[in-house]
Amino acid sequence: MNTYIVLLRGVMPTGKNKVPMAQLREMLSGAGFADVRTYIQSGNVVLRTELSAEEAENRVYELIRAHIGPDLTVVAKTGNQLESIHRANPFTDVDISRVFYTMFAQKPPADKVQEFLNLDFSPEQVVVAEDAAYMYIPGNAARSVLSNNFLEKKLGVSATTRNDNTMRKLIEMSRA
Repeated sequence: MNTYIVLLRGVMPTGKNKVPMAQLREMLSGAGFADVRTYIQSGNVVLRTELSAEEAENRVYELIRAHIGPDLTVVAKTGNQLESIHRANPFTDVDISRVFYTMFAQKPPADKVQEFLNLDFSPEQVVVAEDAAYMYIPGNAARSVLSNNFLEKKLGVSATTRNDNTMRKLIEMSRA
């Protein structure tokens, strides 16, 4: 069995992207996923399955779309993959609560990454790796130039972003 951390992009407690976590857990368990657990109300799931990561992403997407409704990007990572992304954080000498991790659903094209990295976001900073981006946003994230939407548009990929606390908790949950 594979253990995956499934990250849903854009889940909100209310509105068109509302995904009730109790309903999600029940639906995924009923569809054959094992040990389904969620963390907070923003689309974080830890589960076990025989499926590959890509198959799990597709199956979770289809189930949510058919039974709950939202059309969401789904990214599945193993605990080790998420831990590697977390460890690779280049912003080690800053307030960690101001660091955000953006996981890509697909690898961004190199030319778009290069073009994006030529932009200046000061005082905000961003580093783009193969499967994730790291954003340091010293001010209010709601007023930031850098955001999940902005990265998706500039890099031409689907992605989902988590803060450091959520990353740590999901990694811990994947080990339990």
